[in-house]
Amino acid sequence: MKELRPSDELAKIVGSKPLPRTEVVKKLWAYIRKNKLQDSKNKRNINADATLKAVLGKGTVNMFEMTKLVNKHLK
Repeated sequence: MKELRPSDELAKIVGSKPLPRTEVVKKLWAYIRKNKLQDSKNKRNINADATLKAVLGKGTVNMFEMTKLVNKHLK
């Protein structure tokens, strides 16, 4: 897979070295689980903390929308 460089905002979560998109998503989910950001009632929703909000641009997104928003932070 092609390795992509994360933006400065995304690098705070996944690290600054280039990674394949699949690894970025894995690390993002690890961050979400570690910080308990998945909505307890609707598991499809992610409630962003300040760091994740800088990447997503809003406080709550669904898991499908999240991938689309993260793609904007990969070069």
